[in-house]
Amino acid sequence: MSQCAIRSGIVAFVTSAAAPRFETDWLALPDLVEVLGEPLGRVRRLIDESYLVGSKRDGVFKVPSVFVVDGHPLSSLRGTVIVLHDAGFSDDEAIDWLLTPEESLGHAPIESLLAGRKSEVRRVARTLA
Repeated sequence: MSQCAIRSGIVAFVTSAAAPRFETDWLALPDLVEVLGEPLGRVRRLIDESYLVGSKRDGVFKVPSVFVVDGHPLSSLRGTVIVLHDAGFSDDEAIDWLLTPEESLGHAPIESLLAGRKSEVRRVARTLA
C-alpha cells in the first residue's frame, strides 16, 4: 500500500517498502514527568513551546523517547520543530520526518540532531516548505 503526500505542489509516494524508521520507545505524560523530573504543568509547557513534540499513539499522547537526552529535551529539537511547523508540517508529520531516513542526509534527521548537526537538518527542513 502506498500513501500520497502533497507538499508545495510536489507529489511524493511513500510505500510500505520504504526505509525503516528510526527505532524509539514512546513516553506518555506520566513517563515524561518521571524522566524529566519536572511537574506535569512544566512538561505540558515544554510541549506547548515546542521543546518537545508528540502525538497520540494507541489513543494516548506520547513523545518519542529519543527526543529526551540525559533527562532534558534534546536542545536542537525546538528550533527544528519550529522550522518544520513553518513549512506547514503538523506535529505528526514533523515526528514522522524526524524519524524517517531522509535521502539528502543519508539517515533519519534525528540521527544528525543527536550528533550535534542541527544546521544540516534545518537546511533540509527549510527546503520542504
